[in-house]
Amino acid sequence: MADEKNVAKVKEQEKKPNKVANFFKNLWPNIKRPFVNMWHELRKVTWPTKQDLIQYSLIVLAFLAFMGVVIGLLDLGSTALVNLFI
Repeated sequence: MADEKNVAKVKEQEKKPNKVANFFKNLWPNIKRPFVNMWHELRKVTWPTKQDLIQYSLIVLAFLAFMGVVIGLLDLGSTALVNLFI
């Protein structure tokens, strides 16, 4: 009777998947999958031409300069306002 229980336990343990073994077995596919998906998505991208890239870069630089001036003026104004009350 005891032997039958031991045999049943051994068979049950053989049927259960080993979590550590599955982790290492699936490690490389789990690491590789996001990079493969990223590669497929990057192939779908419509990349800008050189002229478009230059134009967009100049627009961004002009916006940054404009915002720098606006923030600088706000900073100078708030500093003058604080110095007025002190």
